[in-house]
Amino acid sequence: MKAVGICASDVHYLKTLRCADFIVKEPMVIGHECAGIIEEVGSEVKKLVPGDRVALEPGISCWRCNLCKEGRYNLCPDMKSFATPPVHGSLANQVVHPADLCFKLPDNVSLEEGAMCEPLSVGVHACRRANIGPETNVLVMGAGPMGLVTTLAARAFGAPRIVIVDVDDHRLAVAKELGADEIVKVSPNIQDVAEEVSQIQKAMEAGVDVSFDCAGFNKTTSTALSATRAGGKVCLVGIGHGEMTIPLTPAAVREVDVVGIIRYKNTWPLCLEFISSGKIDVKPVITHRFGFSQKEVEEAFETSAGGGNAIKVMFNL
Repeated sequence: MKAVGICASDVHYLKTLRCADFIVKEPMVIGHECAGIIEEVGSEVKKLVPGDRVALEPGISCWRCNLCKEGRYNLCPDMKSFATPPVHGSLANQVVHPADLCFKLPDNVSLEEGAMCEPLSVGVHACRRANIGPETNVLVMGAGPMGLVTTLAARAFGAPRIVIVDVDDHRLAVAKELGADEIVKVSPNIQDVAEEVSQIQKAMEAGVDVSFDCAGFNKTTSTALSATRAGGKVCLVGIGHGEMTIPLTPAAVREVDVVGIIRYKNTWPLCLEFISSGKIDVKPVITHRFGFSQKEVEEAFETSAGGGNAIKVMFNL
């Protein structure tokens, strides 16, 4: 391993020993956004050799269940993924991983950029689920790491106008630097939804075709449902609350479709093409870098958990 990013799920596991319905019951290595250099290959591996720099897709599906056979292997009930209990993660000096889940990096793509293929894959998968294209005006709720990579992916898929919403000035400034057409600062108060929906629609200057909720809270989902035009779509990317009270009925009578995502499928080649071609630049999302000493690891997780100006925290091993 040479580059490993910290995901919000890693912080959840470290702080609370759980993330959603996944519970840590015994000691577990965390980390799953990763890239490294091959040291050794199995006798049947033909396309990779020691010395190759690779990005790793972290989930190993069974390839036998109906979902895998349908091509939706990200939904495999027997998925074994880095840092999903009880499977150990990749924040380690070495890991063993299937060759078909190791993707060789183009010469102009760094190991850090290779590690960023994992969060970027979530944005790419979300854009595929929402059918983003050159005629799709996009609203992104949340300017954290997921909101920013979803913004980058939406632009790469051709979205002509993107408005991004957050409560934090710094993250909104980064979103603007990354190419958001407009930014809207909002409050954390649910009572402000109606007024803020008007601000969002004014900023869009057209109907909101697709909204990505990259935070997953009552207010962000309610705002996304309310701001999206009749016949539009809301894609739930972030998972903040397990249960929410949201205005589904008004959205239903406007035929607003709601879709969810989990992980990704067949995204690494496209992510590497986007990064290699310059269509997507993930480097500005990486705000903090740390080494792999015990002290630095602790500092890195405190930095990531503390918010502030930290967006993506990266280990260089």
